[in-house]
Amino acid sequence: MPNNDRHPEYQYLDLLREVLEHGSRKVDGGTGDASYSLFGKQLRFDLSKGFPLITTKQVYWKGVREELAWFLRGDENVAHLCRKDVHIWCDYPYRYYKIAMDRGEAPAMEQAAFKEKFESDDAFAEKWGKLPHVYGDLWRHWPTRKEGRTVDQLAWAIREIKEDPACHNAIVTTWNPEYLYSMATKEDALRFPLCHIMFQLSVNDGKVSLQMYQRSADMFLGVPFNIASYSLLLLIIAKLTGYEAGEFVHTFGDAHIYEQHIEQVKEQLAREPRPFPTVTITDDFKSLDDLQKGHVKRVGYDPHPPIKGELSVTGGYDEGQEERDNARKL
Repeated sequence: MPNNDRHPEYQYLDLLREVLEHGSRKVDGGTGDASYSLFGKQLRFDLSKGFPLITTKQVYWKGVREELAWFLRGDENVAHLCRKDVHIWCDYPYRYYKIAMDRGEAPAMEQAAFKEKFESDDAFAEKWGKLPHVYGDLWRHWPTRKEGRTVDQLAWAIREIKEDPACHNAIVTTWNPEYLYSMATKEDALRFPLCHIMFQLSVNDGKVSLQMYQRSADMFLGVPFNIASYSLLLLIIAKLTGYEAGEFVHTFGDAHIYEQHIEQVKEQLAREPRPFPTVTITDDFKSLDDLQKGHVKRVGYDPHPPIKGELSVTGGYDEGQEERDNARKL
């Protein structure tokens, strides 16, 4: 029988250990980065027992809150996030600038010069800061075949569970093959990865729960952030619908630890979890478009110190794919 008194964070730590000890070694074809991987795992967090903000290392809470607010607005311009000193997505605009530069549509500029201009020139940032079909844009403005019409999936899913608590269809997705990998044309392909690609809402006994499917999960760097982000999203949806918050269920496709993070993972596994904090949403929060810092109250977070690790840049469109495809045809 499960030990209900065991700290909920241990399920994350247990999965870290399982991947470390039993994962299959894989090498990314685009970057050469190695990782250890397991497929098809799941974590469950009951939000009535505390907010699952990992404590065995400090999680970047400002980044969680501000990125989610950016998603909720359906914003596709990363400049609006970077100007709040949240730099999670700030390297990606140069990938699109470089495409325009290679086509002769923009003047030659090294990345360092681009970054300086991006941070200082408002008009330049507005023009080049757009990341087409990023998470929030697809949540709120899914493109349709009818010109000018988009679908607000998130608002629809929230309305659906309010009007029909028994529904089984309250799903929000970002997986659109038209823009992904070698399924896309070179012009349309996203230059950044979409990893947490779908979530579903379900109401049971007056509680709303959220299950998210993450096709690719960086267990050390990314997953603690993802757990916090989708748990916060669940609290927001509960506030807007009037239901209590139930469970956040985190389902993984490929759960992996990068080889370059092994020593950091061992350090984290040597630490004991501390009590989870509580997080609440204030009553004056009324709109998906207007999540502010003051709407989110966090109390009692006392984590162990941060553990740094380099981010792997795997994912997104592989610029060498077209070359390899043409070589196979010869």
